[in-house]
Amino acid sequence: MNSGHKMDLTYDVRFHKMEVYKGKTKTTYRPRWVVAGERFGESFTHKKLAESFEASLLAAAREGVPFDKKSGLPAPMARKLYSRTWFQHACQYVDVKWPHVSPGHRRGISETLTQATFALLTDQRNRPSDAQIRKALHGWAFSKAARDGQSLDHAQPPAALAGTIDWLMTGTLELSKFEDAEIVRNVLDKLAIRQNGKAAAPSTITRRRATLHGALRYAVELKLLQTHPFDTVSWKAPQHDEKVDPRVLANPEQVRSLLAAVREIYPSLEAYYGCMYLAAMRPAEVRHLAESHLLSLPEEGWGEMLLDGSTQQTGQTWSDTGEVREERPLKHRAENSTRRVPICPELVALLRRHLEVHGPGPGGRLFVTRVGRFGRVPPKAYCNPVHPNTLSRTWAKARKKALTEQQFLSPLARRPYDLRHAGVSLQLNAGVPATLVAQWAGHSVKVLLDVYAGCIDGQEEAARRRIEAALAPLPAVAA
Repeated sequence: MNSGHKMDLTYDVRFHKMEVYKGKTKTTYRPRWVVAGERFGESFTHKKLAESFEASLLAAAREGVPFDKKSGLPAPMARKLYSRTWFQHACQYVDVKWPHVSPGHRRGISETLTQATFALLTDQRNRPSDAQIRKALHGWAFSKAARDGQSLDHAQPPAALAGTIDWLMTGTLELSKFEDAEIVRNVLDKLAIRQNGKAAAPSTITRRRATLHGALRYAVELKLLQTHPFDTVSWKAPQHDEKVDPRVLANPEQVRSLLAAVREIYPSLEAYYGCMYLAAMRPAEVRHLAESHLLSLPEEGWGEMLLDGSTQQTGQTWSDTGEVREERPLKHRAENSTRRVPICPELVALLRRHLEVHGPGPGGRLFVTRVGRFGRVPPKAYCNPVHPNTLSRTWAKARKKALTEQQFLSPLARRPYDLRHAGVSLQLNAGVPATLVAQWAGHSVKVLLDVYAGCIDGQEEAARRRIEAALAPLPAVAA
């Protein structure tokens, strides 16, 4: 397999007179030239072919085209020599990115490259099914962990996928075809739809486009493409509105009703959802939460916690350890960074009751999968951190139990993550400075205001009063 070559280019090119060798049976013609001190030559049995080849080299040099030091050829000719297929390049891009991104990001890269590949298939003879191709790409080729850390050149695919992988080696377009704007547009259009053929969400399209841009930029870095293909294509992605939909935000009484429903369905998760709302924590941060992170839980008043990481559900295909989950730093934070978060009295009470009734799991982790009856008596057996699927199922049941039929069918608190949105919005609407809300929630102030711009309500009248007070004339001073 041609794994590609990073070209080392130079403009140091000199030409020598063509060499003619008259043998006993035939005459050969050999154009000769020097690139950065290295001598090169190419033999031809026909004079016109030799002259044509030499003329192409001379024309490239006159036009200021750089030459590749290894092959001695002008860059465009060298790129064709080192050409690889899209499939080969995508696998190498996965390997380059793998050590530097999170498991979730790895999965996203694989999903994007898989979707793009379906727009670049060429050989229709003996083509495997779409399901088999997707399994070979997303389940093996685009996962370095599934390839046991080896490059595509040396990895041995499972027997069930070997035939599909062999077909893919020659079944995608050459990378050089990305110089055709129509090809680029076809791939971008493919990334704009889901597997079922329906339109993808704007945020998904934006993420996929960024991944493809990175893969092609890597090809430019290797000088396998002269310019980035996106520079020649006018393709506009749908507008991505990151703002939170105010319709998903539950008010405090609605949240309390939902938490009460959780208490009946899965009692040991009531405080989990409470943390997402009352402390505006991310789901993975709550899964990571241990008793040692709770700095204070007083009987009255405010407490405090110190967050230091998150527990991500990654899957074995994307992790470095082969485990289905991975302990990660706080989002957008350096390793070993921490974040102090105040615990309001209502959440203090929830956490104290959780520890009293259910107790912590192994290592002090608060929220784990528990085996046994979910009564007041703590179960005797504890397992792993609570699974995201359990959280989603429990929340769906709680919404069904606590909300009216109209509310249940609406976007109101549809996902557990909407509790975090509601919690951040609550703090902003309570008049807490945005800088402090951002600090507690682990956001930048810019992102906070961009995302929650439409959720800040009820402060306009107070703002007007403050402006009127600032503009009021000073009282007259008595003589």
